Amino acid sequence: MTSSTDTVTPGGAVKRAPRRHRRKLTFDKVSFMVVFLGVPLAIFLIFVISPFVQALYYSMTDWNGFSPSMDFVGLKNFERLLQDDTFIRAVINCILLGVIVPFVTIAIALIIASVVTVAGPSKGTVRGIKGAGLYRAVSFFPYCIPAIVIGLIWAQVYDPSSGLLNGFLTSIGLHQFENFPWLGNVTTAMPASMWVIIWGFIGFYTVLFVAAIKGIPAETYEAVRLDGAGRFRTAMSVTIPLIRDSVQTAYIYLGIAALDSFVYMSALFPNAGGPANTTLVISQELFNTAFRKGQFGYATAMGVVLAAVTLLFAAIVFIVVRLSRGREEGR
Repeated sequence: MTSSTDTVTPGGAVKRAPRRHRRKLTFDKVSFMVVFLGVPLAIFLIFVISPFVQALYYSMTDWNGFSPSMDFVGLKNFERLLQDDTFIRAVINCILLGVIVPFVTIAIALIIASVVTVAGPSKGTVRGIKGAGLYRAVSFFPYCIPAIVIGLIWAQVYDPSSGLLNGFLTSIGLHQFENFPWLGNVTTAMPASMWVIIWGFIGFYTVLFVAAIKGIPAETYEAVRLDGAGRFRTAMSVTIPLIRDSVQTAYIYLGIAALDSFVYMSALFPNAGGPANTTLVISQELFNTAFRKGQFGYATAMGVVLAAVTLLFAAIVFIVVRLSRGREEGR
């Protein structure tokens, strides 16, 4: 009697189909799955997913942060956020930081990286300008300084009476900037704060882009040079498209850092908010609400909104990059 998997040859002989043997789980396979899959998954669930779920629950309570009891209030904290003008101002400030800071930082970092890698002589081997190593070291130096120190340094630079900035501007004849309050003026407080954050991040992303550009074959630049392309055309048509992944990663990380900005803003504005809350960010308002007002449930709702804004920002960047890449591939 033959089974359904057996075959009969033209001569009448029955050819048995090979039996499939199930792979047995061995101790090595089980231990590998536990160590390299189970442990990381457990750590992720305990230290990432669990705190987020817990925070989501706290955001729906009236917990004051110190009492063991709390009452469930549902979505009232989020409804209250929509009517909180101070929080809405903080959200707008975070959006401005998330759009402007990454764009300006990446633009400056790309310019410096291009200069020190491929902007040297127009003849001969493709290389950067003379002394490129020194420029890389100097540009990277600010990133080695802690953020709180950067904020304190620039707070002194912006000082109206004894700051270096006003002293320099008045020394070259711009006397209208004598005793000018850069951090106390509604118009200049946010741009001045943005520059501090940009200055602190330029060095790291310059080094990141230098490494990415060095991965582009020199023959590519030589071919573009022979075609008569200028430096700007080369950067837009060759450099940026070929290091797109590095730019995308940089924009996401910079956007996340800019959406927070707690350390920089706290150093520049110890009393939080700046003039008319023009520099207030969500993390500052969250801190004030939780630890100064004792409203941890309401503050946690702010944290949930900040997390949602951050995820939305990352998703938008991914979508924009994917759409632009698909458009170029379709040409």
